[in-house]
Amino acid sequence: MGRKVIVSMNVTLDGFMAAKDCGLDWHFRTWNEEMARATAEQLGKADTILLGGVTYRGMAHYWNSDPVNMVRPREDLDFASMLNSYPKVVFSKTMTTVTWNNSRLAKRNIGDEVAELKRREGKDMIIYGSGKIVTALTKLGLVDEFRMWVHPVVIGSGKPVFKELAGVLDLQLVKTEIFSSGVVILYYKVA
Repeated sequence: MGRKVIVSMNVTLDGFMAAKDCGLDWHFRTWNEEMARATAEQLGKADTILLGGVTYRGMAHYWNSDPVNMVRPREDLDFASMLNSYPKVVFSKTMTTVTWNNSRLAKRNIGDEVAELKRREGKDMIIYGSGKIVTALTKLGLVDEFRMWVHPVVIGSGKPVFKELAGVLDLQLVKTEIFSSGVVILYYKVA
């Protein structure tokens, strides 16, 4: 079957992945330890992270530090350790270098790069945020699963998850997971 590309995306109830200014304040209001454990568990089943430039810069800034010195819950420390050690492939038309350990800029076009990665041996690949990358890979038929973390908040406007996606994308709900914070993960396979 090969490696899968899995999108793990936090979204508002009204379908936004971030506020207009890329803010994620709404996301942290409902974040808790059980969700941190679930995030680390999901990442533990993958071995490569795919990122767009904006998400890469934000995550590198937040997570690229010595996890031992971080004043965070144990679950965040586990996640930080994995993030820092996993290979990260960055798709950006504007970046010329990446400095977060185990990161590399993709040299080929996104379709060729991800198709090649899917053919290699290994665990699945996961995408966090990176709306443009998610849209591009969805259009190319290279996304296998969506794990949509729906937060019980409406922000009215912001950055939509799917932008400029033509046609219908049929999905099959295979699992749900509910957290005490009211966040629900909807697990979808691409039909």
